[in-house]
Amino acid sequence: MVVIRLARGGAKARPFFNIVVADKRTRRDGRFIERIGFYNPIATASEESIRIAQDRLTYWQGVGAQASPTVERLINQAAKKAA
Repeated sequence: MVVIRLARGGAKARPFFNIVVADKRTRRDGRFIERIGFYNPIATASEESIRIAQDRLTYWQGVGAQASPTVERLINQAAKKAA
């Protein structure tokens, strides 16, 4: 099964997450199929906190990839910010 989930990056106490498409059996920060965006929870007001490639997200959901609950929340948050 293919999932859309967060892969953690950044330093200690300074998290940064990549939004990736990966096989469900791989580790959280392990191998992934494609990086489709990022999420920076500690971004300042002048920085971009979330970016998702909507065309790739639509493609992967169309072929059956399931988003994790957190990524689903971030997708909704990005949609509200864009509208």
